[in-house]
Order: sequence, then structure tokens, then C-alpha cells
Amino acid sequence: MKIELKEITVADLFEGYKDNEESGVVAYNGKLDVRPPYQREFIYKDKQRDAVIDTISKNFPLNTIYWAVREDGNFEVIDGQQRTISICQYVNGDFSIEGLAFHNLPKDKQEIILNYKLTVYFCSGSDSEKLEWFKTINIAGEKLTDQELRNAVYSGSWVTDAKRYFSKRNCAASNLASDYSNGSSIRQDYLERAIIWISKNNIENYMSDHQHDSDAKKLWEYFTDVISWVEKNFKNKKIMKGVEWGNLYNKFKDTKFDLNKIDNEINKLILDEEVTKKIGIYPYVITRDEKFLSLRTFPESIKIKVHQKQDGKCKVCGEKFDISEMQADHIKAWSKGGKTIEENCQMLCIKDHKLMKNK
Repeated sequence: MKIELKEITVADLFEGYKDNEESGVVAYNGKLDVRPPYQREFIYKDKQRDAVIDTISKNFPLNTIYWAVREDGNFEVIDGQQRTISICQYVNGDFSIEGLAFHNLPKDKQEIILNYKLTVYFCSGSDSEKLEWFKTINIAGEKLTDQELRNAVYSGSWVTDAKRYFSKRNCAASNLASDYSNGSSIRQDYLERAIIWISKNNIENYMSDHQHDSDAKKLWEYFTDVISWVEKNFKNKKIMKGVEWGNLYNKFKDTKFDLNKIDNEINKLILDEEVTKKIGIYPYVITRDEKFLSLRTFPESIKIKVHQKQDGKCKVCGEKFDISEMQADHIKAWSKGGKTIEENCQMLCIKDHKLMKNK
């Protein structure tokens, strides 16, 4: 990993500054990609934006900015995007502070701003080195998400096209799946989720393999297939948001479901007080794995009472144990109608409890 510390004046930074929807934001004589494909759209509030200009005007130190050196010799902003845009927008006359735009300032105050020296780290190295470095520096300001960090490392034609589907406000992915997936498109949540699903959680390997693909059409088609499968088979949107639908699709996409039977079971489970995690109902109905439901557990008060009733003895092996060495178990399983009440509780030693769970 090669890291160089340099000073860049605001005047040099602003040279060649352009901001438009098609080409994004560039500066530093066109060599700096200020808003690369992986970066979120500008979200600084006026107060934060004005504070940047005030800091520069008073010649106070501004937080260090980090640029990545690309293979073509140009640069990308990794950390400091919003400070950079604030500076360029002000010098460009896009906003004013207390009624004064940059061109309204006296010449000497303009010179103070233009001659201000920004501290910039230039970072170059392998993909894995850059990822570790970006994680290390991502400790202040408007932090990059894990996916934004990955996008920084694996930036290229594939990420650029993927962002078109997954990472803009009101993007196609958000419009299609907002009822089924949590998160924010501009924070890269939809993109991250889609890659996790298609890669079976090998997200960095997948991005590395496809970094230089011309487009992300395969990922988008996969994502639409997942959502189409969900909409075809499952209807209760109240408990569908945030389910890991891609993981379920990967395993059960060819399964034929009895939709009426599923709906009836869903309605019963929603009303079941033993089920504490309603978002886990669909995964349970599909997989039959009770772990998704977070079923009620026995409170300490019931455990203590039952332990005393049993004189500290395990109901299976009959040996005596301290309560800390025992687990509460349902005599009648939840799947057979058992409730989490004192009358349905038995205390077992840890060994026998594991054996009962594995039956």
C-alpha cells in the first residue's frame, strides 16, 4: 500500500469543476472524480456546508481528505466528498452565506479561500489493501457504509451500471421492492442486499469477479426474479418487509406452495402470542425452522419455581444441578400447542436439553 500526503489549494481543486447528472461531479482539472459511482448523493445540511466555508475563511485546519489513485492515473474521492462539494459549490457561486456569495467577497477574502491548502492523502495499492485502508480511515464525518467502501475498491463499469438500478433516489430497485426490503438506496442498502443474495454472502468475491463487466444486467434480472417470486406466492405485506427473500428464493424457487394453506397458517401465527418475531413468520412457513420465530422463552421467575419443585434434579437423568447448569424446556412443544407457562415447564441439565432439542 502506497500512501502520499500532499497539499492541494482550493484554487487547484476548483479548476475544471463540473456538476451535472450525466457525468457526475469532477474537479482538479477533470482528474478528480468527486462523486464516483459508489458515493451517495450530496446530503450535507446547510449548517454543515456553511461550517466548511467558515473554517477555510478563518484558515483553520479542515479534516484530512482521502483520494484513491486509479489505474489510469486519475483520482477518486474516498473520504471528504461532501466537504469537497461544499467548497466547489461555494466558489462556483451556487450558494451564499449570510447574504454573501463568493463573488461578493472582497478580493483579499477570495484569495484567502483560493489559497487555502487542503491536506490530502493519495492512496494506491491492491484491492484488499485499499479496502482495509478505507475501513481504517472511515472513522469521522459522514461515514461510508460497508457497501460504499466495497464500491470504492471494486469501482468500474459494473458498479456504475449497478448504481443506475439500485443506488439513486427513487431508483428501479426501490420502486420495485420497497414493500419487501429495508434500507436506503443512496446508502447502498438495496445494492448490498442484492449482491449478498446472488453471491450467497460471498459479496467481495462476486464484486471482484464482475468488476470490469460492461453492465450489471445479470444482477438486476436476478433481483427482479426474486421479487416476482415473492409477489406471486406471498401476500401479507405487513410482515414481509426485511425478510431475506433472496436466500429463500435460492433454496425454494422451484417449490410449489399451497397458497390458501400458507395464508391460513400466516393468519394464525400473527395472532399467536408465543411468536415474538413476526418478521420471521414467512421464513418459518417456508423452511419450517422455528428459529425464525423467536418463540417466547421461560422467564427467570418460572425457572426458579420449577427448579425448586424438582428439587434441582434434571427431569431426564435425575441428577441434581445448580440452576445455572440447567435449561428450561417445554413439556409439550410449541408446534403441538404447548404454551410458555409454569405448568408446561421442566428443567433439564444442559446435556439432556441438547439431546431433547436434537430429537
